[in-house]
Amino acid sequence: MGFFKDFKSFLLKGDIVNLATAVIVGGAFGKIVTSFTKDVLMPPIGLLLGDVNFTDLKMELKEAAVSATGDAIPAVTINYGSFVQTVIDFVIIGFCIFMVLKAYEKSQKKEEEAAPAAPAGPTQEELLAEIRDLLKK
Repeated sequence: MGFFKDFKSFLLKGDIVNLATAVIVGGAFGKIVTSFTKDVLMPPIGLLLGDVNFTDLKMELKEAAVSATGDAIPAVTINYGSFVQTVIDFVIIGFCIFMVLKAYEKSQKKEEEAAPAAPAGPTQEELLAEIRDLLKK
């Protein structure tokens, strides 16, 4: 019974819930950026480069063939166009995360500046002098 109680308290900690939320939102955001790159950003870039579809860019290492039994053997290719698109996705996601973190840091600095400074306590010398004076009395 103690294991399940500990596990439940672990799952309900604020950090775990926040992390799970961030993972879910991050996954959805990744899909949005992938769609943006694939469907909005890359077609005009491909058009500017001579009507190129980046997902079709590949280097063929071995041509497709038909085996002696009549089975189709697919071509062996390096799909560098998809790789380029994935790198662009990564750069866009990284930039967005960078912007969010910069905004977060800026808000944290404003909160620190707005918070009143803690009152300065007496120094060690002042405390020792006070103790000395009390002992004299």
